[in-house]
Amino acid sequence: MKKSFLFLAVISMICTVSYSQGIHLGIKGGANLVKIDGKSFKEGFSQGYNLGGYLDIGLGQKWSIQPEVLWNQSNNKISDQFNDIYPEGIDELREVKLNYLSIPLLLSFKPSKLVTLQAGPQFGILLNKDVDLLENGRQAFKEGDLSLLGGVQLNIGSFKLGGRYGVGLNNLNDIDNRDEWKSQSFQVYVGFNLF
Repeated sequence: MKKSFLFLAVISMICTVSYSQGIHLGIKGGANLVKIDGKSFKEGFSQGYNLGGYLDIGLGQKWSIQPEVLWNQSNNKISDQFNDIYPEGIDELREVKLNYLSIPLLLSFKPSKLVTLQAGPQFGILLNKDVDLLENGRQAFKEGDLSLLGGVQLNIGSFKLGGRYGVGLNNLNDIDNRDEWKSQSFQVYVGFNLF
């Protein structure tokens, strides 16, 4: 009984200190709409998913830094021109699923308790190394992705509801320079502060 009471007292104290310091840990998940610009891929956005966690570190009344760790998935459709550009491509492959470990580092500005504006870089690491579009088994996508994010988040108590736009800054094509591939994404999510 004493151990349970001590454990609850310690957890309560940690949560109180974290809250008073303006540090919040949370989880989030939602949907992605992603497209890869380039002649090799079809125009339009495809659906995917995101899931992960965040840490909101207060820097005063209105500012904070929010690092996140997310799993991001996108499904991208190959265009009919892919095999014209890359004759060594695999004919029957029509869709490529990409999974990234994404690490956004966002600067947040809170003009009010209800609204947070966010912007910053996102670093992505390609997780599915076996994705290739070529007969010789070479990787088609670079292992890293750098994007710039901007968005808005609604804060309803411990719940978060947000949307972001992301634009890729680097060429994802690891085959050659015949076709430049850059990502664009829209992300919607719900989140919850654990403490």
